[in-house]
Amino acid sequence: MQSKPRLLAAAGLMGLVLAISVACSSSSESGSSSSASGSSGVDEVTFMAGFKPQANLPFVGVYVAQEKGYFADEHLKVNIQHVATPGDNFRFLATGDVQFSTADAAEVLNKRAGDPALDIVSIALIGQRGQQGFAVLADSGIESPKDWVGKTAGYKGSDVTPDYLAILSANGIDRSSVKEVKVGFEPQILTERKVDIFPVFVSNEPDTLARLGYQVKVFEAANFGAPTIGLTYVTTGDEIRNKPDVVQRFLRATFKAIHYSYLDKNRQEAVDDVMKYASQEDPAHQRFMLDTEMRAAFSGPALTEGLGTQTRDQWQKLHDYLVQYGALPHPLPDVTAAFDDQFLAAAHVYPPQ
Repeated sequence: MQSKPRLLAAAGLMGLVLAISVACSSSSESGSSSSASGSSGVDEVTFMAGFKPQANLPFVGVYVAQEKGYFADEHLKVNIQHVATPGDNFRFLATGDVQFSTADAAEVLNKRAGDPALDIVSIALIGQRGQQGFAVLADSGIESPKDWVGKTAGYKGSDVTPDYLAILSANGIDRSSVKEVKVGFEPQILTERKVDIFPVFVSNEPDTLARLGYQVKVFEAANFGAPTIGLTYVTTGDEIRNKPDVVQRFLRATFKAIHYSYLDKNRQEAVDDVMKYASQEDPAHQRFMLDTEMRAAFSGPALTEGLGTQTRDQWQKLHDYLVQYGALPHPLPDVTAAFDDQFLAAAHVYPPQ
């Protein structure tokens, strides 16, 4: 299903010319809008973020592209929405009411392996490493995962994650030597010392805890050899087959916005744009989130291949990792169906030096 063109050389990428044209843009928090092209030649699409308004980097790419007029330059009118209930974005992608969204890479594979299977496709891997970590209080005496033995680890959701199990395995820790308890999402359970190890999103809770006056140490599975990758821009196979030009223009506008926001001189402006959608959030916390996710985006393969790069090796290793720890309903016959890199070359600009 995918075309896998070789990425252009750096000079060629830097010489790409972004398409310029005029259109209108708007944002909306409710309802759904199908992709449509009016007599004006403007294509209208809906982007639904996979969480509430905040400075996750794929969200920022959309917010800034909207505010800077980059979507309008690409003859796109983009309606910006956010999920009201977890999973809404996948449901509306499947019905065609939403054309673009965000998803963790592991979630993409899970949706494709689900029943019914959803034809969700990653068109850009923004997070080059996983989002999750495990926080311990800095004064806890825990210096490495080997110190988890005899401690209490919290987990969210129905069970512990592959990342947690991978850290145990990499450090030769018997799972039965750590007490595991189901917890909620409030990190105060760590500060109250009801657990010793608390699962966090590395761009979120560590800063929240610091603002409460607690310094933490965060362990990430990627640092112990786990092949984790993070947030993606997603669409559907139908959208790619039927409207590849719309997909290309959406990605080009968001990449332009992310590269604009990458520059130190523009970073606070990007946060200001986030606050137009996330007015109830703390601007300093949003800056922490954006800075953290920028570092993850411009790391690993993206340092040489460019923003959004995704490879079969990355996706295959993630797939096998999830299968190893029982985190997929069943193995997928062809992992390349989960991602499409054909749009990256024309959207790329190498990371600013």
